[in-house]
Amino acid sequence: MKRILMLCLALVMGVGLTVAAPKGAPKKMVTTIFAAEVDCEHCVNKILNNVPSLGKGIKDVQVSLEKKEVTVVYDASKNSDEKIIQGLASLKVKAEVKKSSNTESAAKK
Repeated sequence: MKRILMLCLALVMGVGLTVAAPKGAPKKMVTTIFAAEVDCEHCVNKILNNVPSLGKGIKDVQVSLEKKEVTVVYDASKNSDEKIIQGLASLKVKAEVKKSSNTESAAKK
């Protein structure tokens, strides 16, 4: 009985280590700042409450009403600046790329 219990415990630990192992190559994260027509707090909330409409791979969105900027951090293999601009247009927010920076980082999943 002890052997079966020890075997089951070893199996569970082995599966746990396999699941915890990192997968695939590192993702290429891009941070892009868009100059956007955000005029009020409602515009800010509309963007922040509809992040999925900006496309896949979005990791972070920040909106500055004072600077009229939208900063988006996303996975470049899943999205692009053009798709994000289209997503903002679907929310009736006009935007254009102001500044972009590419950074490489590994996935933490």
